[in-house]
Amino acid sequence: MSDIWPPMQPERKDYIWWYDYNTRWSDNDIYGHVNNNIYYSMFDTAVNYFLIKYANFDPLQSDSIGVTPETRCRYYKSIKYPEKVNVGINIKKLGNSSIRYEIGIFKEDEEDPCAVGFFVHVYVNRFNQKKIEPIPKNIYKACEKLLNKN
Repeated sequence: MSDIWPPMQPERKDYIWWYDYNTRWSDNDIYGHVNNNIYYSMFDTAVNYFLIKYANFDPLQSDSIGVTPETRCRYYKSIKYPEKVNVGINIKKLGNSSIRYEIGIFKEDEEDPCAVGFFVHVYVNRFNQKKIEPIPKNIYKACEKLLNKN
């Protein structure tokens, strides 16, 4: 990975699938804006909502789960409560055992992001935490639809 990430500031058009997130009273910190750890929660929420709804993933019963060895976020402008934001996802890498989701958080009706990041899932056996290959078929097939071919 280069020292400069992302190489260019993504725009709304760069994302394929969308999740709407309503900020909550508890998301704001003492400075009056959404705390940085909430952005990571938005990433996790959007990705897992997609997997549950479109890959038929059951996070409580599945023999395989995605663990997150790497995330990153770059912040551009603040969000505060009460605001509704759109969380966009595309997939940069769909491998044999891992998926890299690219994520952008946008205020409604704005083209420039408030934050962009990535979130990696490596699939492991729930019980022994050993990496599994290939990624479960239901997850792979759903994620193929989000693959950014650029």
